[in-house]
Amino acid sequence: MPALNDEVREYATDALLRDGGSVHIRAIRPADQFPLLRFFETLSARSVYFRFFQTKTQLTDRELRYFTELDFVRHVGLAATLWEHGEEHIIAVGRYICPSTEAPLKRAEVAFAVADAHQGRGLGTLLLDHLAEIARKHGITEFEADVLGENNRMLQVFAASGFEVKRSVSHGVFHVTFPTAETERFRSVQAEREHQATAQSIRTLLHPRSIAVVGASERAGSIGAALLGNLIHHGFTGSIYPVNPRASILEGLPAFATVSAIEAPVDLAIIAVPATAVEASIRDCAQAGVHSVVVISSGFGEVSGEGRETEARLRQLVRGAGMRLVGPNCMGILNTDPEVSMNGVFTPVWPPAGNIGMLSQSGALGLAILDYVHTRNVGISTFLSVGNRADVSSNDLLAYWADDPRTDVIVLYLESFGNPRKFARIAPDVAKRKPVIAMKSGRSIAGTRAASSHSASLANLDVAVDALFEQAGVIRTQTLEELFDVATLMATQPIPSGSRVGVVTNAGGPGIALADACESLGLTLPELEPQTQSQLRAFLPPQAGFSNPVDMIASATPEQFTRTIEAVGNDPNIDALAVIYIPPLVTDPEEIAQAIASGAGAVPGHKPVLNIFISTAEVPSALNMGSRGVLPAYRFPENAAHALAAAARYGRWRARPQGESVRLSPFAHDAVRAVVDRALADHDEPVWLSPADFTTILGAAGIACAVAEQTIPSEATEAAHRLGYPLVAKVVSPDVLHKSDVGGVIMGLHTEADVEQAALTLGERMRHLGARLDGILLQREVASGIEAFVGVTSDPTFGPLVVCGLGGTLVEVLHDVAFRLPPVTDRDAAEMLSSLRTNVLLDGYRGAPPGDRDALVDLIMRVSALVESVPELLELDLNPIKILPPDQGATVVDGRMRLGPLAS
Repeated sequence: MPALNDEVREYATDALLRDGGSVHIRAIRPADQFPLLRFFETLSARSVYFRFFQTKTQLTDRELRYFTELDFVRHVGLAATLWEHGEEHIIAVGRYICPSTEAPLKRAEVAFAVADAHQGRGLGTLLLDHLAEIARKHGITEFEADVLGENNRMLQVFAASGFEVKRSVSHGVFHVTFPTAETERFRSVQAEREHQATAQSIRTLLHPRSIAVVGASERAGSIGAALLGNLIHHGFTGSIYPVNPRASILEGLPAFATVSAIEAPVDLAIIAVPATAVEASIRDCAQAGVHSVVVISSGFGEVSGEGRETEARLRQLVRGAGMRLVGPNCMGILNTDPEVSMNGVFTPVWPPAGNIGMLSQSGALGLAILDYVHTRNVGISTFLSVGNRADVSSNDLLAYWADDPRTDVIVLYLESFGNPRKFARIAPDVAKRKPVIAMKSGRSIAGTRAASSHSASLANLDVAVDALFEQAGVIRTQTLEELFDVATLMATQPIPSGSRVGVVTNAGGPGIALADACESLGLTLPELEPQTQSQLRAFLPPQAGFSNPVDMIASATPEQFTRTIEAVGNDPNIDALAVIYIPPLVTDPEEIAQAIASGAGAVPGHKPVLNIFISTAEVPSALNMGSRGVLPAYRFPENAAHALAAAARYGRWRARPQGESVRLSPFAHDAVRAVVDRALADHDEPVWLSPADFTTILGAAGIACAVAEQTIPSEATEAAHRLGYPLVAKVVSPDVLHKSDVGGVIMGLHTEADVEQAALTLGERMRHLGARLDGILLQREVASGIEAFVGVTSDPTFGPLVVCGLGGTLVEVLHDVAFRLPPVTDRDAAEMLSSLRTNVLLDGYRGAPPGDRDALVDLIMRVSALVESVPELLELDLNPIKILPPDQGATVVDGRMRLGPLAS
């Protein structure tokens, strides 16, 4: 397997360890003899004995050659390395060796050695994961190892690996065996390990005990001066070390020429020096053993290709040294926890402490956000301006905030995605615990890509973002104002259990406006219980409105506000309560605010209460002094409706079952792979599959196709006799993509003469177009059924997207489609269909027969499973699909599939 052999020989990646540190994992090379010998010499006698089952004081030249000159097929070796004092050092080694020289490969023996100083950090587990991934690609199905009974740590590595481990013991030696297959349990265990390692790396970043400010200055107005001043003036609880080679004292603190000159541990370095000096500064930090760096400096990937290359080096440098990096081109980070009190940003704004964790990709907007929270009576737990995201990204922050006890709501301002597939994997688990609210800019410039298939022409980047957020339970907002409207509600109120809203108002017009806005957003204003209305009639004037909205009229007193809020809020038909107040001349806003706060305190705690305070004056502080604490206040009814609708949608998403996805069976997977590998053999460019191969793949995936046979015009009638009538004739031509557009489809063929004439007609049409005719596809006609469309397109940022719509060839005109990222669960597929405007067709529209909705859901899931088995899949069109009546299935009538070689 030369291709895989070369791939493994160049194997290199970065990974995070259990304690949050990072490490570089790469293939062992022949040039590693001296580093490997140096690594061996660091091992204690006990570690050597555990690895070799004997006392050993040195490695022979023969052993060094054996351990470093590998074929990367039967003998694969990986090294975990760190850069220390300007040199790469091996800190752990893992390898597998196939004991048999016979083919095919099936079984291999694994062995590990970890430097004593780095044991317990998860290196053995990490190396095992990577070796298993390589082994699976080679066809190795089982690992085995012999482990001394006293080697508890290695036994624990295998036990906690997620693999199905079997153990036997003889003479104090455990023989361990386990399949290398990637099971659900393995994936779950691996994901949890990755989550914990990522969260710990960010925890270290945000809770430093000491900070070095590289580029600290006393020059007024400089970033270095602002950073140092903010850390001091806002009470950072740890040690602060200014770093400036031209100063001895700054802000009353001793200054140092370099970070490595500080004779004390440094957890975090904030770097604000010219871009040309950043790389040297990070190398100095690595030499000093700094855990994390924040690079404020700009002039990198945001300005040039050369800058992007420098960013890549910075990331490689920090990961190789076991550090994390925020930035470059960022505003900094802060943590309002009183035990940390870290203002590591260069702006004068220090937000109030609160329960919102916030990430901003834009420094300027980050500043505006920090300033704006002061006006909304909410606060920040932690804030990070990530800039160019050379290392730390939103995915890392999600892992940290998911477990952070001080963060209840997560807010993201994003300009781009680094790894959306990873986001899609992480975000749903986080959103099940805490609301994630995101604003993704760039909607207007995300134009539709030029594409050759229905699937691709319907997709654009913003559609992909919508699909990702919808699937992951992320609340997407369109404006910064809406972002804060939703965040304020989520940070101060419970998630509504339903979409039924009660409205209390002292003015009819705003109440009607709120009712209209709610109903347009999927919220309802139900009739109140008769008992509730009776309560209201007992103390409100006869002119009041007693249904919903409850209009107390302009003269409503503070007492009436309190009692009305309590009565409506306790009505069993109500899931959330909105209170509208317009200050008339007859009431005091301060007293009304107190009354609203008092009434809200009597509303059941699981129901959110929000206020629309329509006035240019500041909202009275008394509104937030009741037993419920802060009540979110909005200037206009529409703002409140949008926030409440977002909360209700999120509540429904969080309460829904997770759903199940389909995976191809091993037999089906192998059958599909056989066709794909043959089709792509000797092709460097994308290829469209032949009808026969296309049908074979769909059949293996369990997707029903209309019975068909490809033939040539002169043999068309013979094929027709084999298939039976009625038939449809279609051209097979590499020059024709959409056959119906060029008259390449003739339906209603009931006789031999019809088939002969169709073959002649199609041949003439292709000659007229100057298109090559490779044959004619005769297909049994599926006359009835609702037409649907299911496809796949590959986005350069997001990867494959599954798309569905109803209407067949009209789908592009209607543009009524839904997208999801694979894997698509049954719940996802059902929601895709229900989101379509044409969804009513499946229920039987205006007397038309209904369609087999379950069959279409199953077909969408099977297309998703195909994507998982065929990463080479670029585009797939199944159009039209005929959806038969309930319980009769769905049949693909036409389609195409395009494959492309994987990028090396």
